[in-house]
Amino acid sequence: MKGSILTKREKEVFELLIQNNSTADIAKKLGISEKTVRNHISNTMQKLGVNGRAGAVVELLKLGEISL
Repeated sequence: MKGSILTKREKEVFELLIQNNSTADIAKKLGISEKTVRNHISNTMQKLGVNGRAGAVVELLKLGEISL
């Protein structure tokens, strides 16, 4: 697969998300606001054409962008 469809930060957000971190936890760990975390998640869902975080996680796993 050619380069990642995700930015480095979007990938970081989803890697923390699949480790059962809340939006607030992710914001704290990355030193960004909760709104920014939600924006990264929303942008990723839009890129993938999915509704919801779960759908995004499934697609990212299929694409090999993240791993469990």
